[in-house]
Amino acid sequence: MSDFNAIEEVVEELQAGRMIVLVDERATDIDGVELVGEGELVMIAEHADAEAVNFMTRQGGSSLYVAAEPKHIESLGIDTIHPVQFGPRGASVLASVNSIDIRGTGVSAQDRARTIAKLANPESQKEDFVQPGYVTPLQAQSGGVLRRAGHTEGSVDLARMADCRPVALISAILDDDGELAPTPYLLGFAKKHGFKVATLRDLIAYRRRTEKLISLEARAQLPTRYGEFTTYAYRSLVDGSPYLALTMGELDGADTLVRMHSCCVTGDALGSHLCDCGEQLERSLQTIANEGKGVIVYIQSHEGRGIGLIHKFKAYELQQAQGLDTIEANHALGLPADTRDYGIGAQVLYDLGLRRVRFLTNNPMKRVGLEGYGLTVVEQVPIATSPNPHNIRYLKTKRDKMGHTTLLRPPLDQNSNADMGNARNA
Repeated sequence: MSDFNAIEEVVEELQAGRMIVLVDERATDIDGVELVGEGELVMIAEHADAEAVNFMTRQGGSSLYVAAEPKHIESLGIDTIHPVQFGPRGASVLASVNSIDIRGTGVSAQDRARTIAKLANPESQKEDFVQPGYVTPLQAQSGGVLRRAGHTEGSVDLARMADCRPVALISAILDDDGELAPTPYLLGFAKKHGFKVATLRDLIAYRRRTEKLISLEARAQLPTRYGEFTTYAYRSLVDGSPYLALTMGELDGADTLVRMHSCCVTGDALGSHLCDCGEQLERSLQTIANEGKGVIVYIQSHEGRGIGLIHKFKAYELQQAQGLDTIEANHALGLPADTRDYGIGAQVLYDLGLRRVRFLTNNPMKRVGLEGYGLTVVEQVPIATSPNPHNIRYLKTKRDKMGHTTLLRPPLDQNSNADMGNARNA
């Protein structure tokens, strides 16, 4: 018997105005270190009264957050804090607020309940709030947990499934030492207080069973210098962006090489030496061709780690003029270091029949975007690339600040074989 409740059960609890505990069993911190769990108290924001707020702040031991869909957040007109980056799992955090009509400082349970009610009200506007305050709004990604496997998205999804306004009140649960509570602690906490417990993994599985956020638009053969690939052109039903899957060999559910490649016009098409993206793509194509089986998902919306082509060139300008690294330049523009998500890409892989993947990547955090979508990462396969004077600082920044595995090999024109061996740490 599972320690966790069915999604239908927690939805009923939320409908009744009660709290539940939402657990992420796959939690990782900003450094990519695996934790033993992370859980949040969740309730429908419109049901939150002073008693509930007091319980969350006293028992949860953390700040209060109100999670909502982008269209609702936009209607409130509250400023987003930049840069906001808690790794690829990060959510969009807005400036903390108080309701303009509170009777005290904003910190009391009554005051916070009033602010939460105002944030949940679809008629509220920017003029209804003052900042800073004691309640922090969070903007969930469109598409929910099928796009980003986070508590923000999960709580909003559950609110919608409960036929309530898709605005949720959440608070992280801390253990007796003030650390994020591990799963055994969360289960004991829930049992003590009579709360139902659900997992993000189960919520993702439930939504995957009942809905899909991609549409297959076309299928064609693509002969390349690496061999012939079968291509599948998908369209995201969230934002309409294209996802192109290049496949080779029979996709029979066995362990399969997979590359989730973020579009890089400068590196992929123009041969830029400022990054190693183009070479990673080439080596991935060659590696799959050598094995005769694999998939590359090409994600156009990931240009510039999600900031877009124009912002990428603005970041280049700052790097060249002021000596900033790639992360510092993004932050100087008021942008996160990395805004990419891989939930839609994971749906593409699942739709193609993949279940177990050997993941071609130097970024260990990418697997967070795959696991939980019915996919098991059985191996991380690093991609060695050839440094040059223009990208060596870029490679070191990815290694030192983003946790990437940086491997160096001779240039492609010296040896085009994908398996050259003797890779070394940068």
